[in-house]
Amino acid sequence: MMIEHPEDFEKAKESIRNKLALLPDQPGCYLMKNSEGTIIYVGKAKVLKNRVRSYFTGSHDGKTQRLVSDIRDFEYIVTASNMEALILECNLIKEHYPRYNVLLKDDKTYPYLKITNDKHPRLEVTRRVLKDKAKYFGPYPHAFAAQQTKKLLDRLYPLRKCVTIPSQACLYYHMGQCLGPCIEEVTAEQNASMIEEITRFLNGGHEEIKQELQQKMGEAAEALEFERAKELRDQIISIDALMEKQNITTVDQMNRDVFGYAVDKGWMSVQILYMRQGKMIQRNSSTFPYYGNAYDDFMTFVSQYYSENTALPREIYLPDGELDPAHDGTEESAADALEAWLKVKVHVPKRGSKTKIVSMAMENARIALDEKFKLIERDEERSIKAVENLGQWIGLETVRRIEAFDNSNIQGTDPVSAMVVFIDGKPARKEYRKYKVKTVVGPDDYGTMREVIRRRYERVLKENLPMPDLVVVDGGKGQISAAVDVLENELGLYIPVCGLVKDDKHRTAQLMVGDPPEVIPMRRDSQEFYLLQRIQDEVHRFAITFHRETRAKSMVTSKLDSIPGIGEKRRKALLKHFGSLKKIKEASVEDFRPLSIGEKLATQIIQALQEES
Repeated sequence: MMIEHPEDFEKAKESIRNKLALLPDQPGCYLMKNSEGTIIYVGKAKVLKNRVRSYFTGSHDGKTQRLVSDIRDFEYIVTASNMEALILECNLIKEHYPRYNVLLKDDKTYPYLKITNDKHPRLEVTRRVLKDKAKYFGPYPHAFAAQQTKKLLDRLYPLRKCVTIPSQACLYYHMGQCLGPCIEEVTAEQNASMIEEITRFLNGGHEEIKQELQQKMGEAAEALEFERAKELRDQIISIDALMEKQNITTVDQMNRDVFGYAVDKGWMSVQILYMRQGKMIQRNSSTFPYYGNAYDDFMTFVSQYYSENTALPREIYLPDGELDPAHDGTEESAADALEAWLKVKVHVPKRGSKTKIVSMAMENARIALDEKFKLIERDEERSIKAVENLGQWIGLETVRRIEAFDNSNIQGTDPVSAMVVFIDGKPARKEYRKYKVKTVVGPDDYGTMREVIRRRYERVLKENLPMPDLVVVDGGKGQISAAVDVLENELGLYIPVCGLVKDDKHRTAQLMVGDPPEVIPMRRDSQEFYLLQRIQDEVHRFAITFHRETRAKSMVTSKLDSIPGIGEKRRKALLKHFGSLKKIKEASVEDFRPLSIGEKLATQIIQALQEES
């Protein structure tokens, strides 16, 4: 990480002040940059001068303040209209993936149901909408919802299932879920009839189809075709299970998406209510941190959403300023820009029944955000309670800071150790540390523990770092004794040390504390025991990951070092230039010339690596 010089910081502030004075009164996009010149945030503005200046004046919440503290420069692009700014912002976010645009940069696409444009069409779930004359329905908020809908339609309408038509009938044919064009003649009229029924179903006509199935079930029962009647009844039950009962219905039978959002503590929740054929059929919820103006970031989310999901509704409803606590009077122009871009009617309802639907979306967004904070609060309460209870078991007033150690090696090769830190029951990942073992030869776990404990706490004393309330080692009596001996007899530190002993299935089984160590009879279903499990799993994961990295580098080094004419300097240059051992092995002799390696040595390197593989 590059350390910024104070003089550079002052120069950047002066440069920003000068640029702010020159900002135009026009719409456009602005790109915030950090000290390395990386774009960290992209935003749009109806008036660039007002929006960009707002970041550098007044007070901000914690998340926006973090963004502002990282800004060292900015640039802007003037556009002819608010609509152009909206489209440009969308494209810039996709191009640069700025870190502070967070979830708005998410390039995931939502699933759709697709009826292919083949002689014998197929029904499939896809995330790509192509101009291939196929029929697309969606988007669905979750892949599960799309898959469940497809599963039901497969039972109702036996379209072709195989990607390539086989030479013989498959299981779907025998189950009655495919008409079997592989062995029987299926007419275009039959396929068109099924496509029409599927289209009607997916456009909100499931109630009509359900009534038709009920009629057919009654006819089958009267004809004493009880198996057929039971099959139709099961299909009706499946429709009821899939399609939730809805409270919102409009008489115009219009397809529309209704948006609402809520903000609190630097977080935003966006709700999309999907109405098809006038009936509310699904909803989608997204919660993420935001860093700029609330309404602007909300509109960025909307534009990003439609840039990835091209099956548009007939109408879009957005919140009115009176419903929006972050209202600054820009919603009308933002809606106009979105409408001009998408060529879909965008409403900002101000009265009547349509405002109730938007209010419902806003209320759902607020509830989703409240739920998030309640879950965070409950998790924090549990963590704090677990820390308090753990302290009582060990006989300590507080165990706010816990430092845990684990060693990793394979038969003594490339031994490493790792330390993780938990503060108030939560991992503090910035304080994790890795150690390459220097003085221990062979698989000596106690010796490794002594070296790493010594190195860690010599540094803590030397640099006056925070002392832990508890040291946790992976192991039992031997590991505890080794750690206590170094801390007390070598460094004069009296920090409680406990050991976590695993069972034969490599799961946390016992907590041992003291000198000599004794087993603490802690309940395995308690929150404090769960905290210890999390700590042991995390330090083990961290140590294993580090060991794999070290071992992989060691193997690369040994293979290259065994080649005559390759020393440490050339080895580093080769790895930097090619990126991996595999790419060096696959290179041609000509590829080595930029490194001033001639044909003879290049041939030797390639042959030596290929012989080892």
